[in-house]
Formats: sequence, C-alpha cells, structure tokens
Amino acid sequence: MKSCFKPVHLLWIVFFSLHSLVSCGQNDARQPNTKKIYSMAASSHKQLDTATFAEGCFWCTEAFFQQLEGVVEVIPGYTGGHVPNPTYEMVCSGTTGHAEACNIIYDPEKISYEELLKAFWYSHDPTQLNRQGNDIGTQYRSAIFYHNETQRRLAEEYKKRLDASGAWDKPIVTTIEPFTVFYPAEDYHRDYYNRHPDQPYCQFVIRPKLEKFEKVFKDKLKTHS
Repeated sequence: MKSCFKPVHLLWIVFFSLHSLVSCGQNDARQPNTKKIYSMAASSHKQLDTATFAEGCFWCTEAFFQQLEGVVEVIPGYTGGHVPNPTYEMVCSGTTGHAEACNIIYDPEKISYEELLKAFWYSHDPTQLNRQGNDIGTQYRSAIFYHNETQRRLAEEYKKRLDASGAWDKPIVTTIEPFTVFYPAEDYHRDYYNRHPDQPYCQFVIRPKLEKFEKVFKDKLKTHS
C-alpha cells in the first residue's frame, strides 16, 4: 500500500499554485459521557476560524493538528451523520452516518485554510474508501466539511489539482460536504495521544505518523519553551 507520506513534493506544488491562487476503536478507557452540541459561537475571539476534517481516527487528527502554529484548539467529535447526540459506541457501529472528525480552531493571521488543507491531504491516505489502515468503516472516511463558500472552493480546487498531479496511484475519494452540526466526543477522547503516549495504538500507529508529519511541517510547528 502506498504510504500517505510519500507524495510530499506534489502536495507542495498544489499548495503553492492554490496559494497564488491496532485500531482506534479498541479503546480500553471507558469514562462517563459529557455530550453537548458544539456551537460555533463557543469562541468569542472574532479573528478565529474553524476547519472541520475527517481523516480516520480522530486521535490521529488531533495529534497532528495540535502541533501547528496558529492552531488554538482541536476538538475531536462526530459529524456528517443522521443520529443526534451519538455516543462513541454508536458511531463505532457504523450505523449513525457520522465520521470521526475534528473541529480545528485556528488563527487565520498565523495559519491559512490552504495550509491546513495541505496538512489534511498529507496526514492520511485520501484514496482509501471508508478506512484508514486497520480502521475500517464509514466512520473513518476521508471528508472535508466546509463552513463557507471560500472553504468549499479552496477544498474542491485543491482536490482537483492534487488528483490530477498523480500524487497517488488511485483516485482521491475524499468527500467535500457542508458543515451542519458537530457533536464533541466524550471527554476521555480529548488530548488522547498526549495523555496516553504508551497506549499501543499511540505507540505503533500515531507516533510514527506524527514523527513524519513533524519533519515535513517543521517550519510550521509550535515552539515549546
């Protein structure tokens, strides 16, 4: 299987052309649910914006995007389905229509939506239909949920150019859908990789991908004192 980390140079070409224009479900920590509908008004900072991406297990997505300068918060949750107030177990059943996704709250003065798209395309294999590696099911599909017309246009243009570039041997199956409602995941999913670095999925799935991600985006990473 072609690694999602190989076509780096093509991702950069597409990005600059646009700019100029073990499984996640095997969780052994069961804690009480704290369900609520995420409101886009949760952030009172007028200059912040939100991107919503689904690219497999949301533990991975959160770990990647937390590293980027300009990203203020990453919220794992569920979106794109038809069942209100879903639980993790419901979503894992594959019957709710929801995808594991992340709301990425970011400062557009520090990182652009185009740069977030580049990180999205890089950090998973968008040619795998309803799966990422051993995580299989519609809840692990590749999807972009756009919040406005500009995000829709940029996502569709990026996908079109990236597909035409031949970065992958197979067509990109990522869907581009309007954002509707986002349900934050249970509290035990928040900041999962940082809190459970020795958990097998974190060790053997997330960590190797994160190390590659950090090398590619080394100039965009947060500085830690």
